[in-house]
Amino acid sequence: MVFRSYMEIALDEARAAAARGEVPVGAVIVRDGEVLAQAGNRTRELADPTAHAEILAIRAACTRLGQERLTGADIHVTLEPCAMCAAAISHARLSRLYFGAADPKSGGVTHGARVFAHPQCHHVPEIYDGIAEEQCATLLRAFFATRRGSQN
Repeated sequence: MVFRSYMEIALDEARAAAARGEVPVGAVIVRDGEVLAQAGNRTRELADPTAHAEILAIRAACTRLGQERLTGADIHVTLEPCAMCAAAISHARLSRLYFGAADPKSGGVTHGARVFAHPQCHHVPEIYDGIAEEQCATLLRAFFATRRGSQN
């Protein structure tokens, strides 16, 4: 199997989220080379704290396939998923998680809650981090620098 990154699509979703005033996180779900769903954060737009890119992409992929499990599918995310999203990735039975930037403050995979390390976690995907890490981190840093600058 040859690895193909879909992080550029996730980055496009993250940029679109930033343009909407959302935290710039994007996610793409792929199975057998086919993009099943892609999304960016919409928490503010939808007034929904669960409207993270990963959750929206999982919902869309499940709806598209007419099933609650995404076995054999991969998710590509620009930022390390939070605990909520990591749990959703587990429940959806996604096979692989690829993420860009680490999130020491709110991450739930390699930082913080480390959801997949708990014995209560029923499914653990293969995890690959650091994919397009600098691009993902730069987008987030620029977004928050702009936000901090507008608060002065």
